[in-house]
Amino acid sequence: MEAALSRRPGVMRVAMNPVAQTATITYDPARTSVADLAEWVRDCGYHCEGRSVPEHVCDPMLQPQEEMAHGGHHAGMSMDAMARDMRNRFLVAAVLSVPILLWSPIGREVLGFTVPAPFGLRDDVFSLLLSLPVIGYSSWIFFDGAYRALRARTLDMMVLVAVAIGAGWSYSLGVTLTGGGEVFYEAAAVLAAFVLLGHWFEMRARGGANDAIRALLELAPPMAVVLRDGQEVEVPTAAVRVGDLLLIRPGAKIPVDGVVTDGESEVDESMVTGESLPVTKSPGSEVIGASINASGTLRARATKVGSDTALAQIVAMVQEAQNSTAPGQRLADRAAFWLVLVALLGGAATFAGWALFSEEPISVALLFAITVVVITCPDALGLATPTAVMVGTGLGAKRGVLFKNATALEASARIDTVVMDKTGTLTKGEPEVTDVMVDGMAEDELLALAAAVERESEHPLAAAIVRYAAGRGIPDLTPTGFRNVPGHGAFAQVRGRRVVVGNRKLMVTEDVAFDALMPRRDEFAAAGRTAVLIAVDGRGVGVIALADAPRETAATAVAELRESGVEVVMLSGDNETTARRIAGQLGIDRVIAEMLPGEKAATITELQRAGKRVAMVGDGVNDAPALAQADVGIAIGAGTDVAIETADLVLMRSDPLDVPTALTIGRGTVRKMRQNLAWAVGYNAIALPIAAGVFAPAFGLVLRPEIAALSMSGSSFLVAVNALLLKRLKLPRPPEPTPAPPHAPASRPAGAEPRAQHRG
Repeated sequence: MEAALSRRPGVMRVAMNPVAQTATITYDPARTSVADLAEWVRDCGYHCEGRSVPEHVCDPMLQPQEEMAHGGHHAGMSMDAMARDMRNRFLVAAVLSVPILLWSPIGREVLGFTVPAPFGLRDDVFSLLLSLPVIGYSSWIFFDGAYRALRARTLDMMVLVAVAIGAGWSYSLGVTLTGGGEVFYEAAAVLAAFVLLGHWFEMRARGGANDAIRALLELAPPMAVVLRDGQEVEVPTAAVRVGDLLLIRPGAKIPVDGVVTDGESEVDESMVTGESLPVTKSPGSEVIGASINASGTLRARATKVGSDTALAQIVAMVQEAQNSTAPGQRLADRAAFWLVLVALLGGAATFAGWALFSEEPISVALLFAITVVVITCPDALGLATPTAVMVGTGLGAKRGVLFKNATALEASARIDTVVMDKTGTLTKGEPEVTDVMVDGMAEDELLALAAAVERESEHPLAAAIVRYAAGRGIPDLTPTGFRNVPGHGAFAQVRGRRVVVGNRKLMVTEDVAFDALMPRRDEFAAAGRTAVLIAVDGRGVGVIALADAPRETAATAVAELRESGVEVVMLSGDNETTARRIAGQLGIDRVIAEMLPGEKAATITELQRAGKRVAMVGDGVNDAPALAQADVGIAIGAGTDVAIETADLVLMRSDPLDVPTALTIGRGTVRKMRQNLAWAVGYNAIALPIAAGVFAPAFGLVLRPEIAALSMSGSSFLVAVNALLLKRLKLPRPPEPTPAPPHAPASRPAGAEPRAQHRG
């Protein structure tokens, strides 16, 4: 179908997914339309609904996603409905195959069945009558599909099955009408039953491969409560518009993306972002459609609806990846086309060989020819790669790892070097208190005074100190006379005491001496931490050290990558000391610091020239060139839109541990691809000479069409099941959380050795 549609005017690109039964068609709206595309798809023998997913999202100017199914008789069916239809066709063929087989030469001569045909009919006439529903109903999808494939100037599995069933039945019909010779109604009927059985099992397996998309689509609630003129109105989620005020009660799903205007609550976002812990929401917080409001009632203003919501973007990205064609699949697709041609030519050559060079009757030559056509069917070859891609991308989606296309999935399996940006990727991107040193004052009192001053400041370091004090349960104090000294610090009166918080320059200006504390401040600075000095009433009393803390799972992620044989490189624009401090904590040996944005991309290029296959992990605008240059660009989900657009792979949870998860999924998927392709090719290489009767004269080894059909169907089913086993892939797990001591980091007297303590 891809080749046939690609020849149509206005069609620029076609990507089919035979497992999901979908095609993504990129077209020029000035030259064609969705209606034309739908008609062309039907001409190729498929049903087309012409809709996007989610159902209320459709942008015909971009890539309308055409839903399709096997044969024109499956119009409007879901995968489950198609499986039921295939089951019904199989049951008809299977039930009728039994009496056809009993009243056939095999039944009489091999099984010893002696009951005469009813109504005084000849055995072959009775078998002909019983075979009519098998040919006219059960097998009609093969004949219809073959006709449409040939009209589209292509060859596929439908052509092979139609030729095999049609040849055997037509030959038998001719023999019956002329009144002499051996008939093969039982071969045609059993062949149809086994092929339909294989397709039924295969469709059920395909449905399992598509679980990820189905689960994502079911996340969005069907209805939403909107406040209009102060009244609660329940409307379909598809009818929500930007600017609508939503009422979200406890336990309800949030229908679309929005911003909280009133109320406070905990929201479970795990089904969308993979974040395991509930997220606190208050006025001004963003909420994600399909997440669950756990506790309080929220009112939120809708900001993104339809195809703009985070859920719709995730679904679109997963579908685009599943519909894309992996490099290995392109070779398999070409091989499948030629294999069909080989099957037809091989069947003709087998028939001619047995008819011309053996003393066997013409019926034997026909049986061998039909067996060759059936056994060489490339269905397993066509399913080998897309089934694995579908399961792999679905597995990634469940973990918040979104592959943009099959090429990225396949490329991730070959990565041997991962370059990770420091700030915002390996670290949280915001400072945290790591050490508190006190001289001549209780630690809680020092923190209370410092936090009172810093609460009036907007500096990130000030916010970190305030957060730390609040986390320790230290009561708030009210400052007076606050004054900010830009670039140096601030001071204020707190409970009648003059408190100065800032850097060394401010303390020199204030003529404050720190005695034993200053050497410790210098040690913190040398270790890559930022040291904030605190003076009370003109005397230096404390030092608070701050640093950008690593993410909780960063060290585990690095360990997982190294264990899998992947080299980890830290890339940072920060100074060498700070970068090496973080690298030392995480177990990273190679650090490249003080890099400009343009130099990051050049570094990736140098690694590639050295023969490395490089993945770049980043989150900011300055990482975009490096993400584009890398073999696989990996964007942290909380990063900028530019980084996400440039990357090949998006980590929705902003969790570094998802990097080894993505590479593990990529390697597992490619391994399944290779296993499936090896099986499909090996199966045909072994089965073809047996089917052609090459070993019949010497060893008596023959293969009847019915057994060939069962073998072919079993091969396709085995490929699908093998791909589904990818769901059992062992993925990296985050470390078990360890409870932190209630007063960490601990204070130390001025003369004690510094001891870095890092939360997470």
